[in-house]
Amino acid sequence: MSAVSEEVLRRIPHRPPFLFVDSIVSEMADGLVAQRTWRAEEDFYGGHYPGSPITPGVILCESVFQAGALYLSRSVAGTAASAGVPLLVKISDVRFRSPVYPGDTVLVEVRKKDLMAGFYLMSGTMRRGDTRVLNVEFSVAWKTPGAAP
Repeated sequence: MSAVSEEVLRRIPHRPPFLFVDSIVSEMADGLVAQRTWRAEEDFYGGHYPGSPITPGVILCESVFQAGALYLSRSVAGTAASAGVPLLVKISDVRFRSPVYPGDTVLVEVRKKDLMAGFYLMSGTMRRGDTRVLNVEFSVAWKTPGAAP
């Protein structure tokens, strides 16, 4: 079982069992690459599907969104917004290309495309080796819980 890095735990509020990024592989000015190994003992495999477990697409997307939150955490570090949390506001153009199974290790790459009125427009891809697993476009706002919109 691979462990979640301290860097990931420090930068985003997500925690097991709803944390789907293990480590940061690299960072660029406009993006980030993260890694995740899917563990056979994860609860969702018991029901999706018994005897033929496949990682649910919504969980794969969440892994991409969490990598996006890791990238954005750098942008808000040291600002008043750092007390906030990443809120997903839009998902579009999701394409699933290949299934992910227990034991698979994937790389998740996210890129910031634009920042408009406090909304980060981003794209994400997931790969298992040379195989593209999915790509998705999404938008995130970084908000303080309980604050007025």
